[in-house]
Amino acid sequence: MSDIHPIIAITGSSGAGTTTTTNAIKHIFRNLGIDAALVEGDSFHRYSRPEMDVEIRKAQEQGRHISYFGSKANDFEALEQLFCDYGENAGGKVRKYLHTFDEAVPFNQMPGTFTPWHDLSQETDLLFYEGLHGGVKTDTLDVAKHVDLLIGMVPIVNLEWTQKIIRDTQDRGHSREAVMSSIVRSMDDYIQHITPQFSRTHINFQRVPTIDTSNPFSAKDIPSLDESFVVIRFRNVKNVDF
Repeated sequence: MSDIHPIIAITGSSGAGTTTTTNAIKHIFRNLGIDAALVEGDSFHRYSRPEMDVEIRKAQEQGRHISYFGSKANDFEALEQLFCDYGENAGGKVRKYLHTFDEAVPFNQMPGTFTPWHDLSQETDLLFYEGLHGGVKTDTLDVAKHVDLLIGMVPIVNLEWTQKIIRDTQDRGHSREAVMSSIVRSMDDYIQHITPQFSRTHINFQRVPTIDTSNPFSAKDIPSLDESFVVIRFRNVKNVDF
């Protein structure tokens, strides 16, 4: 942690609502005149989309699983190094993962690829991370310990799956079958790497729908804001008037 170069991280699985929350926080930064270094967790994937497809096929042939939730598909060491470097001197290496054609065209690249690594600007007030692993911890590393404010986005799992299926099919062009397969394939890594993070966060936001989401795989719409309520939990946050 760093008083001089603080780090804020929003962590949550794919479809949890981290992007929506990030947009709200960016608005807060603009209002307060805060220059934040924005870091996307997907940029720390170990493989491009075509490479990941190859790794998935290899894993299936060998009777094992690989997913974007786990350590095999992500460079946790590079993420911890970034947080460490930023806390010490506001530096570090970053890149961008290009999800869609709209994102990729300005870089003259294909979707599912990475931009080159580059140095962070030295003039930022804080680092803001949004992604899967802002609070990850393993036997050999601890990303969470570098974060000054760790926020968890944790909708109940059926709502999370509903949001992921609709987002990935409508916004990212994946088939419903491919998204469902991804959910099944990632369950072991979800339990091992995603869920434990929410016991390390300072604040958790858990969205709970008030309508029937018992079968997320057949859902056509995401429950609206007035069809949900949010449970907020604060942990080890003192001297703050919320």
